[in-house]
Amino acid sequence: MTFTLTPTYDDNPRLQELVGALRDYLDGELAEYEAGLGLARDARYGREVLQPVWQRSRELGFYGIHLPPEHGGQGLTFTELAALKEEVGASPRMFATSVLGDMGGPLRIGSIFQYATAHQLEKYLLPVLRAERACCFSLTENDAGSDVRGIRTTATPDGDGWRLTGHKVFSSAGPFADFSILVARMADADGTPTETFSTFLVDLDAPGCTVTDGDTPMSGDHIEADIILDDCYVGPEQLLGEIGQGLRIGLGRVTVNRLLHCPTALGGARRALHLSVQYAKTRQVNGAPLGMLQSIQHRLADMAADYYAARSMTYDALAALDAGHRPRTEAFLCKLFVAEKAFTIADHAVQIHGKAGVVRGGEVEGLFQRLRMFRILTGSSEIQRNGIARELLLT
Repeated sequence: MTFTLTPTYDDNPRLQELVGALRDYLDGELAEYEAGLGLARDARYGREVLQPVWQRSRELGFYGIHLPPEHGGQGLTFTELAALKEEVGASPRMFATSVLGDMGGPLRIGSIFQYATAHQLEKYLLPVLRAERACCFSLTENDAGSDVRGIRTTATPDGDGWRLTGHKVFSSAGPFADFSILVARMADADGTPTETFSTFLVDLDAPGCTVTDGDTPMSGDHIEADIILDDCYVGPEQLLGEIGQGLRIGLGRVTVNRLLHCPTALGGARRALHLSVQYAKTRQVNGAPLGMLQSIQHRLADMAADYYAARSMTYDALAALDAGHRPRTEAFLCKLFVAEKAFTIADHAVQIHGKAGVVRGGEVEGLFQRLRMFRILTGSSEIQRNGIARELLLT
């Protein structure tokens, strides 16, 4: 893998064409749409603003592009999907994450098709692929983050169905979603919680289900929701998979998901490096470009080295995944290294930009916030280190 800030994918004509079309859409039509809205990065907006992006992205073939042809996708390899996710991460567009279906769309449901019944496909999943419905994933609770077995939301038997009671937090895309893929702890008939977990498809407009604004993350994006359940009934047709498969469904693709989050962060790091290079070329200091200072040159060199190393190891692991291997240790390594180095790159970018890098609402400041969050989200760096050590010591 060669070093470049504008990957070309000459060895894969299909991917080269897709990346080119995606860049054109992000920098052309989507940019114009966002400009017409005039929204600040931390603005609140409703589903009516996002749905046109979902629908247009579907028309262009990007929405759910990773899925097999029978579901309207192009059956991309993991490496090809990662390349597209990197472009999304490198884009300054507010709604870039909606284009491939990461904001309540196909990227949220791709892993659950194998568990869905015909009824669930027709009512829940296929409408998501058609950009008609949206979903969120509800696993996290205030006292159950990395420790998923700390979940307190319970499903108590009621006839053929169950009554759900609990409080989910950080349900990304929850403000725009129609239903939630929700993991709960099963309870006995008398309401006593057990150690069994199951997954349900919960309609967010059902009696006993309330969606409220969640905590606003440091990025300023208003995309999180709390899902509050108070004796909310779900029928047997809403059980996803079998009783007891909740954690398998919720965490079953953790290796794949861990790897596929890395390209988005790599895209952000690439954008931060690109902006820093351009700023160093154009910013004048004492009558000369900022980039003439050796201290700035060394920062840029370190940023480039970190980006190249992080990207190379990520795509190496993705190639192993495409070859049929299960790169569990590599996934831990990639998430740790990419998270730490991407944030370091963003930190250098702020330093290079000086005052321009710390202005609220600026692009560099936004990248810094997003990449700082990546060290926590989808498993903190400490969790990744635990996983690496466990693999080393027990394998």
